[in-house]
Amino acid sequence: MLYTFEGTIREIMETQTWDSGFKKREIIITSDEKFPQDVKFEFLKDSVDLLNDIKPGDEAVVSFSVRGNEYNGKFYVNLTGNAIKVNGKTKKVETVIPDHSGDDDIPF
Repeated sequence: MLYTFEGTIREIMETQTWDSGFKKREIIITSDEKFPQDVKFEFLKDSVDLLNDIKPGDEAVVSFSVRGNEYNGKFYVNLTGNAIKVNGKTKKVETVIPDHSGDDDIPF
């Protein structure tokens, strides 16, 4: 399920890269409400590039999913960005579904 969050970009962290090639970049967005909230979103793998050319102070709407996991008896929640709209322009990672219709080695 996707959700959206609207506000002003407060901070954009540097991209973190691991030996496996996995990449992650986090941003903080401050909501535009009576009692503003600073919320951290993470962008993973190819979606890291969506944050290029975005700067603090930009008004943004983030499309995100909620992910949770347990590690050593503690539970964690991450808000994972799927798309971001800044200055009226939406940036999202295009999902390409491979066409295997011509494959002859289907196992069934």
